Amino acid sequence: MKEIIMPAQIFSGKTLAGEQIGHTIRTVGQIRDIFAEGVTLSESQARETAYVVSSYLPVDEGTAGGLFFGITELYPGKVGSEYYMTKGHFHSRKDTAEFYWGIEGEGVLILMDAERRIWGERMFPGSLHYIPGNVAHRVANTGNTILSFGACWPSDAGHDYGSIEQAGFAARLKEVDGHPTFVTP
Repeated sequence: MKEIIMPAQIFSGKTLAGEQIGHTIRTVGQIRDIFAEGVTLSESQARETAYVVSSYLPVDEGTAGGLFFGITELYPGKVGSEYYMTKGHFHSRKDTAEFYWGIEGEGVLILMDAERRIWGERMFPGSLHYIPGNVAHRVANTGNTILSFGACWPSDAGHDYGSIEQAGFAARLKEVDGHPTFVTP
């Protein structure tokens, strides 16, 4: 007789728990360079949590045909008028795509293609976002509560943070007259 077992990982709809779940915490101070006014951070704001990523990586990074799964909790806040956001990246394998979906809270998925054209998609519980290959992506929390979203990507996609660290995104998402607005530097 075949045995039915409990999985070693649990996705509660909002969090990940179990064996092989990794957690990465980014403080505002660790990502200060992505904000236009990041050099003006107070010590207390620099210590604030910007986001936490929980991930399940069941195969080695670079394995063809595998999938990774993650949940990000992006905290509310602003540096100047710029919303707290994730670092943002292209994939190392430029042609690889990714899915994001909204779990709770509200925000904007910021997208930029190789020609540096920018656009955004509203994120909210139940929203589903296909991020095509050759598109950089980052998420900003435009609400007053934690923005939680899921992600699934190929295990051989890799992350190219360096391109964004060097050139940034072509526009910044700021609060202007109470609304999220793209502003070009």
